[in-house]
Amino acid sequence: MLHKSTQGVKIPLLKPLVVIFLITTLLSCSPKTPVPQAFPSPAPSPPPSPAAVQPRQPGNEKKVTIGISVATATFILERWNKDMKVFSGAAKELGADVLVQLSAGGIREQIAQINYMVTQNIDILVVITHDSELIAGAVKQVRDAGIPVIAYDRMILGTPIDAYISFDSREVGRQYGEALIRAVPRGTYLVANGSLHDVNSFDISEGLHEILDPHIAAGSIEIGREIWLEEWSFDEALEKIGAVFEETTAFDAIVCGNDAIAGAAIQLLAERRLAGKVAVVGQDAELISCQHVIEGLQLMTVYKPIGKLASRAARLAMAIAAKEPFPPDTRLENGSGVPVPAYIEKPLAIYKHNMDAVIKDGFHSYEDVYRNTGL
Repeated sequence: MLHKSTQGVKIPLLKPLVVIFLITTLLSCSPKTPVPQAFPSPAPSPPPSPAAVQPRQPGNEKKVTIGISVATATFILERWNKDMKVFSGAAKELGADVLVQLSAGGIREQIAQINYMVTQNIDILVVITHDSELIAGAVKQVRDAGIPVIAYDRMILGTPIDAYISFDSREVGRQYGEALIRAVPRGTYLVANGSLHDVNSFDISEGLHEILDPHIAAGSIEIGREIWLEEWSFDEALEKIGAVFEETTAFDAIVCGNDAIAGAAIQLLAERRLAGKVAVVGQDAELISCQHVIEGLQLMTVYKPIGKLASRAARLAMAIAAKEPFPPDTRLENGSGVPVPAYIEKPLAIYKHNMDAVIKDGFHSYEDVYRNTGL
């Protein structure tokens, strides 16, 4: 506050009794407001060290509420049950409430579900989207309402989002290609890609072709047929790979978008007494696929340490909700013009010889993986 300086004036001397009278009169007419007292300001305390910071005590402040929107077609797959259990457990340990909603069907149902969660006073939204593009409008409305959005495992396209966390899908495709080139350096491949609605399918395809294209150009590898699925679906894979097999089964290797698709391919091969004779690769390290790897029916599955991913995602959600820094691994474009902070974990190719990596992580037990072998 700026204070005006006073000008010096001459005040005549007054007799003591008059002075006392004037002071008494002024005090009786002044409003009875407290007179501020000057206290010495305390010296500022140094910031606490990270080790000295105490966890938030329950009841001291409003809990963070994390909303999670999961496409139902996604959740029926084995790995997603694990993701959500780990994420919810980690978030609750950090002091958050977690509201998980499973959409009843496709993208329209998921959008309706997201609109509902906004009315439940969530602080942040985590989305496992059914469709990477069609979800954009709903996500924009959520962010316009002041609620940050994290895309979990599947990038959301065409609108700004606050973060993306996933595995390196191009590396998954590269691991497919490397495994098959070693096992089947010459031959005809069938490629059964994942969902057309998931950008990860295209990233996997790019990684795969990064490895295969030089061999295709050299003439040692031929892509006999390549198909795409609408969903990450065992039943759809059974139908579409089955239709290919009605025409020809002359394939030396089959690339599958995930382990559900690989399971369908192996079932169709078994019906034709070809299981174990054709190299099959998939991803997610589902239990049946790990068993198939041990039994020699599937060459390789890509293991994605979802415990690490999901717990990191919970910490990320809490940090964004609290407006605290959480440095990204990189930034990625999603077609919105605003680079997205991205947190990317590395997948691991699992064969017979390194199946212990899955077991040591507690992803599956030894007994379950080797159940059909008697080992």
